[in-house]
Amino acid sequence: MQKSKLWTKDFLAVSLTSFFVFVIFYMLTVTLPLFATDELHASKQSLGLIVTIFLVSGIVFRPLAGKWMTTLGQKKVLLIGVFIFLIGSILYMNIHSLSALLLLRMLHGIGFGMSTTATGAIVANVIPEQRKGEGMGYYATFMNLAMVVGPFVGLTLTNTLSNTAVFTVAVVSSVLAVLCSLVLRVPDVQASSATNEIQPAKGLAAFFEYRSLPISVAGLVVAFSYASVISFVSIYSKEMGFTQASSFFFVVYAVCLLASRPFTGKWFDQYGENSVVYPSILSLAIGIFLLSQATTSWVFLLAGALIGLGFGTITSSFQSIAVKKASPHRRGVATATFFVFFDSGMGLGSFLLGILSTAAGYKGMYVFCSIVALLAIAVYLVLHGRKSQKQRIISQNESLGK
Repeated sequence: MQKSKLWTKDFLAVSLTSFFVFVIFYMLTVTLPLFATDELHASKQSLGLIVTIFLVSGIVFRPLAGKWMTTLGQKKVLLIGVFIFLIGSILYMNIHSLSALLLLRMLHGIGFGMSTTATGAIVANVIPEQRKGEGMGYYATFMNLAMVVGPFVGLTLTNTLSNTAVFTVAVVSSVLAVLCSLVLRVPDVQASSATNEIQPAKGLAAFFEYRSLPISVAGLVVAFSYASVISFVSIYSKEMGFTQASSFFFVVYAVCLLASRPFTGKWFDQYGENSVVYPSILSLAIGIFLLSQATTSWVFLLAGALIGLGFGTITSSFQSIAVKKASPHRRGVATATFFVFFDSGMGLGSFLLGILSTAAGYKGMYVFCSIVALLAIAVYLVLHGRKSQKQRIISQNESLGK
C-alpha cells in the first residue's frame, strides 16, 4: 500500500512558521539578559523575569488559543498570534528601560503562546494519520534546529555587531513567519465540527483536553529537568573552562537528533510509543548526569549528543501522544494543554534550579536533574506507558485473529 504524502506545501509552511518563531525565542533568550545588563543596567536578580514573564503570558494564552481555535478556526488564531509576535519584535528597537522590556516580554509571550499552539494543532491535521509519529518527529526537528540557529546567530551578532542587529534579525524572522502562515491552506476542522456536529465544551473542558493530561504531566517532569540545560549550560561551561566547546554543544545536539530522526519517527509508528520513549528518557538522564561529571570537552560534548538524542525525541513523541488522544476538533485544545504543562515545567525548573545551583553548585544541580529525568520514566509508565502497552497487545491479538 502506498504511503500518504507527508512533505506537502502545507506541512513545510507550518513547520517553517514554527522554525522562525522559535529562532526568535531562543535567540532572544540568550541575548536579552546581556542587553538588559549592558544597556539597561539591570540587576542579576531581575534577569530571570525576562524569561519568566514571557513564559507565563504564553502559558496563560495557550488554553485561550486552544478554545478560540474551536470557534474562530486554526488559521485565524495563527495569524493573530504571528502578527502580535511581529509587533513585539519591532518594538524591541525602542526599549530604553527594564520595565518597558518586561511589558514587551509579556506582549511577545502572548504572540508566542498563540502562534505555537496553533502551529502544533495545524500540523497534527496536516500530517497523514498513519505517519503521525514520523511527521511530528520531522516537525519537532524544525524546532530543534531553531534551538541551534537562534543562540548561534544571536551571540554571534551580539559579539561582532550590536543588539540592533539582533533585533533586526528578529523582525525579519517574524515577517517570514507571517508569510509562511499566509500561504497555509488548512481546513478548519475545529470550527466546522464545533459548529455543526459537536456541542462546544464548557467549563475547564473548553480550555484543557483531559485525555491529554497524563502525557502532559510527564512532559512537565521532563521539561523541569531539561531547564537545567537550556538555562545554565552556557554559564556552567564557562565555569568549567569549556568556553570553546560550549559553542558546539547544541551543534552536536542537533547533529545527533537529525541523524536519529528518520528512524525514531518510524519506530514510533511501527513498534509503538514505548519503544521510543523509554530509551529517549534514559538518554536524557545519562546525558544530564554526564554534564555533572564532565572534566574534559569531549565528555561535555558527549553529554550534548545524548541530551539532543533524548530530549528532541521525547518532545515530538509526547506531543504526538497528546494530539492522538484528542478527537480532531479538539487537537488545538490538546496541543495547548500539553504546552501549558511543558512550559510550566520549563519555567518552574529555571526558577527553582537557579536557587538550587546557588546552594549545591552546578554539578550538584545536574546530578539532581538526572534523577528527576529518571523519575520521568516512572511517571510516564504509571500515567501512560502501561495503558499503551496493553492497547498494543490488544491490537496485535485482534490482527492475529483476523
